[in-house]
Amino acid sequence: MPTLVNEFTKVFRAEHRGVRDLLLDLVEAFRLRDTERARELVVAVDAATGPHFRYEEESMYPQLVAVFGAEYVAKLLTDHDGAIRTVRRLYVLTEHDRLTPRQAERGIELARRILPHVSDCDGLSIMVETLPEATVGSILETRRNARAAGLDLLTWAATARARNV
Repeated sequence: MPTLVNEFTKVFRAEHRGVRDLLLDLVEAFRLRDTERARELVVAVDAATGPHFRYEEESMYPQLVAVFGAEYVAKLLTDHDGAIRTVRRLYVLTEHDRLTPRQAERGIELARRILPHVSDCDGLSIMVETLPEATVGSILETRRNARAAGLDLLTWAATARARNV
């Protein structure tokens, strides 16, 4: 497998594992009704997903239209819309000093809502492997630029994202 494809697969999977772990930790924080820990984890999810969603949407998803078709890529974008709305709701929930059992259950539900996209999206790496090396290099360059910009998910969605939610 070409070097850039290996690099892409490695970083893409690591990012998904990282977000998965943050979300599972968030579920546990809500289960324990640990508002402070939940708040820290929502901030971490926001920070981790901003650059990731950005390079997916700006560089990777457009390349995958030729593989999957426009309809499936539109579904991926809709999944991102939902994740953005969910992170907003998680922030609101963690503004409480103490969580009621009902609020904690809602937090668990919201964190779990993002998990299917994380696992489904991770599989896209095997399709990116089929793209030309130069295309994969372009995706990685967009990733570097998105990480350098350092916009968290909600800031990116409000200021630089092509789609509005």
